[in-house]
Amino acid sequence: MTCMTRPHIEYLDHPADVKFRVYGETVEEAFEYAALAMFGAMIDPDTVEPGRTLEIDLSADDCEDLLYDFLSELLYLFEVEEIVFSRFDVRINRCDDRYHITARASGESIDMEKHRFDVAVKAVTFHDMKIEQVDEGCMIQVLLDT
Repeated sequence: MTCMTRPHIEYLDHPADVKFRVYGETVEEAFEYAALAMFGAMIDPDTVEPGRTLEIDLSADDCEDLLYDFLSELLYLFEVEEIVFSRFDVRINRCDDRYHITARASGESIDMEKHRFDVAVKAVTFHDMKIEQVDEGCMIQVLLDT
């Protein structure tokens, strides 16, 4: 796994999979760091130029489902569009008891000479997923199946 020295992202010990915890001043910022942490487990995001931007628009019944769907959509785009991401802009709204995310994910096409892959992420899981308000703002914890 790529080691990152980003103050908002903490990779936690796990015997088989990738587990991380991120902190943001807002839930939107925490979602952005969660996306960055997921890609940071696979590659060094500093090697990714944010030249191509894709729009993501999702709704869910609760914030955990929204996080799961958001990260899963990014993983799907990675696999199908063969794009790696390094920059995220997230907006979350709550309307009629549903959560809605509009996001922009920026990155570039995979270049095997440029992007060194450390871990293959198979799926996002709900196992041990947490979204909590903390003194720093919002904490998110995610376990990725590798």
